[in-house]
Amino acid sequence: MTMARTAERAISPVDVSDIALYTEDRWREPFAMLRQDMPVSWCPDSPYGGYWSVVTHDLIQEVELNHAVFSSSWDNGNIVIADPPPQSNLPNFIAADPPVHTDQRKVIAPAFNPSQMAAQEKVVKQRTRELFDALPAGETFDWVEQVSIPLTIGMLCILFDFPWEERHDLKRWSDYGSNVSPETATEEYRAEWMAQMGQMLARFDEEFAKRRAMPPTDDLLSRMVHSQAMGNLNPMERLANIALLIVGGNDTTRNSMSGFVEATNLYPAELDRLRADRSLIPNAAQEIIRWQSPVTHMRRTAVSDTVLGGQPIAKGEKVIMWYISGNRDERVFADAERFDVGRDNARRHVAFGHGIHRCVGARLAEIQLATLIEEIVERGIRVEMQGPPERLPSPFLHGFVHMPVRMVAA
Repeated sequence: MTMARTAERAISPVDVSDIALYTEDRWREPFAMLRQDMPVSWCPDSPYGGYWSVVTHDLIQEVELNHAVFSSSWDNGNIVIADPPPQSNLPNFIAADPPVHTDQRKVIAPAFNPSQMAAQEKVVKQRTRELFDALPAGETFDWVEQVSIPLTIGMLCILFDFPWEERHDLKRWSDYGSNVSPETATEEYRAEWMAQMGQMLARFDEEFAKRRAMPPTDDLLSRMVHSQAMGNLNPMERLANIALLIVGGNDTTRNSMSGFVEATNLYPAELDRLRADRSLIPNAAQEIIRWQSPVTHMRRTAVSDTVLGGQPIAKGEKVIMWYISGNRDERVFADAERFDVGRDNARRHVAFGHGIHRCVGARLAEIQLATLIEEIVERGIRVEMQGPPERLPSPFLHGFVHMPVRMVAA
């Protein structure tokens, strides 16, 4: 790259991949500044190398829709800001471009069709009710550990027809599969990552073998082994797709469930609105996904020289779509920082992505969140935070490690 070319670029004054922005909850101001002054900007130096930031709603959608130029493929760098070393570069269907992405997504998608979701909704409601029945009344407990994680991991067990007693393994593998932070660059961490992913693959291969020997059923693993597009994946492809389904199926919903508690502590009148008008609950589920933005970013890689938002992007450069910023874009969402259960365009959020890569399990996440909100509303309780939460040290997932709460009568 020539010096002149570099000089033409809008150079970001802040590295928005810095995990301190998220652990200290200081991300709003830097993104607001970038949306205002440089919607597309270049950060020349970060723990993950140089990268472009795309921070407005319209430009994020533009990148998402132009998959011929902005590649998701693991061949070109995969879907997160960190460049994966070869042994952990996961070739799953989200980290693929058409036609591979199209063919493999078609295998997974029927597990989330309306009839499947109607059946799952009954299970979700029953499990949520049982979990709330068992929560300690009047005592402080950890919302993340006792509500968000069990509800979302439980849903994974149903989707995979996976033994409930092994749910803690799913949680551990999910945490390894989604970890994006500078700590992952050490040899020790990578060795442990490979060990954990190897365990996960071995365990799921046992399940695949069982499904292969049986007639096809509706569970996800059966759909995979009995399909043309995914029935003969090599070990790394199997591992990659399992990791994707585990992370996508629990981390994001988990963090939105915890986000709802934070949002209703900051905006308590919104819970009163839901009690007064329960028809707002489905919209509140959309709004918490927008407000929390559980996936902070997704990465694409330019496969040819291009121009975006007036900025010259060179072939091979990484382009980071900051969903967390697009969902705070005031030109789309009035008073965007506010959690508003009646927001009329909450569904326009980009938290699930946009275009061909929009989250295949989005409807299931909405059902789980609406069910959680409904349970809180119907029980006439408030979930009050008993101190600041511990936030996830990640520039990729926007979430919580711990959140001390107490349930009180509304």
